[in-house]
This record gives sequence, C-alpha cells and structure tokens, in this order.
Amino acid sequence: MRLRLFLVGLALAAATAGSAKAEDVKIGFITKFPVPFFATMENAAKTYAEANPGVDIIYGQGTSATDIEGQIALIESMVTRGVQGIALTPVDPTVAPALDKAIAAGVKIVLMDNNIPDWDGRTALATTDNYNAGKIAGQYLKTVLTDGDTLGILEGVPGVPSLDDRVNGMLDGLKGVDVTIVGRGTTNCTEELGINVAEDLLTANPDLKAIYAACGPPAAGAAQAVKNAKKDLDEFVLVGFDFCCGEEEALTAGIEDATVAQFPAKMAELGVDALVKAIRGEKVDSLIDSGAALVTKASMAQFK
Repeated sequence: MRLRLFLVGLALAAATAGSAKAEDVKIGFITKFPVPFFATMENAAKTYAEANPGVDIIYGQGTSATDIEGQIALIESMVTRGVQGIALTPVDPTVAPALDKAIAAGVKIVLMDNNIPDWDGRTALATTDNYNAGKIAGQYLKTVLTDGDTLGILEGVPGVPSLDDRVNGMLDGLKGVDVTIVGRGTTNCTEELGINVAEDLLTANPDLKAIYAACGPPAAGAAQAVKNAKKDLDEFVLVGFDFCCGEEEALTAGIEDATVAQFPAKMAELGVDALVKAIRGEKVDSLIDSGAALVTKASMAQFK
C-alpha cells in the first residue's frame, strides 16, 4: 500500500513538474542596431520578462542598419540555443530564408517594427503603421508649406518597407500643396549620412525651404547641417521621424520643427506578449498596431 501511494505521489509530482515546464518559455529578441530606439525596445522586453516569471529571453543586436549577415547569424544561433520563438526587427527581407529554417525547426516568429513583404511565415507583426505615421508628418508639412516651396527628403534604407512607407505616407499627407521635391538621398538611418545628404541638398538648393528625414539619426544630422548653413530658423522647416537620437535637442533649439514619435516600448511589449501567447497555444492577432503621434517642442514633454 505504501509503495503504491509512493508511486502515485511520484507520478503526480512528475505530472506537475511537466506542466510547469510546459509553461516556461524561452525566446530570442533581436533588434537591428545600437540606437536609443532599439535600446528602449530591449529594455521593455526585459521589463516584460521580469513581470512574467517563466519567460526567459536571449537578446541579440546587429551592428548597423544594413547588417544582414549579422542578423542571420543571430537567428541561427538562437535556434541552436533552443528558443521556442524569436521576436525581431528584420533588417532586410533577405533574412527570410533564415527565418524559414527556424520555423522548420519549430520556432515561431513575431516581427516587430517592420514587415517582410510577401513572406507569410510570421505569427504576428507588432509595428507602427508607418504609412499612416508618415502621413502625420506630411499633414504637418502641409500646414507650414505653400505652393512653390521646395523640399528635400532624407530616406532611410530604400527597399525596407517600413522606411519606404514613411516617405510615401508623407508624400500622400502633403497632397494638395504644390511642393517641388528637389532631391532624395539615402542615409541608411545614420547621423553621418544625414549630415552629408542634408549638406548636399542645402548647397545645391540655396533657397531650399524644408527637409523631411525618415529616421531619427538623419534628422539630428540634418539639424546640424541646417545649423551650420545658418538658415533662418523662422523660415526653414525640418521634420523628422522617431523622436530619438538627438531630435529632442534639435526641437529644444528650435532647429527641428516637428517629428513623429513611435512607441518602441509598447511595440516590444506587444510583440513579446504575442510571441509568448502563441508558443503557449493562445490565439493572437496577426497585425498589432502600436501607434504614432506628432511631436513638437510644445508637446514633447509628454513623449519622454
């Protein structure tokens, strides 16, 4: 009798242990490159893990906005380390084959920040609606520009859907004002290229009225170029995107007029939560919008 009770107790203990283990989740969290925006996302993921016992997160980050090989290596490494899911901000559509291999190994994928076009392997996408967010910038520009004004555009990484959407959305929001686009330059979302492209635009177009930057670091770079060019800040218009990486200082100084804020902490939290729920067999929405808002010097305190 005692032996039977002992064996029953062992069986119950094993079942309980198995149940607890099934609830534990090990995931990977990969961001593109080291800027405050992605640091905020990683910190939010850490906060989520601290608040949710049983969620273990391994972190990884690329070196630049074009570090495709680095991100592929991180994906492969995390699969080898036995993660059940990966939440990542894809640096480029060409990482899709590495994600397909991860899925074949039983790993679920949640994309954050930007989608991979024509790839249906993701469980969910947690992102800003970048096209609509770009429209916010364009609608602001529409209020401060008039027919005949000139505009230069600092693009991010052409071919990355979220960054292209920010430009196309801006152009859509600007419709109704006859503005001439005098130049568009690639910045790879870096401050250095932001300075260089903005300087080229300002030099080639002495009467340039406005610049729109599709990423935070190039917006800060453009602010430096505008300052160096000694433009009349009451007349010149600079609009950015991200509200990060020096934009707060540019807004405070009156060089940048407005930017579009995303909510990276919310994006990361929603992305990780969707991944954890999917791994545990719960239903999740395939598209999760984390929102965006216009930021000016007068309103920026509420977005810090």
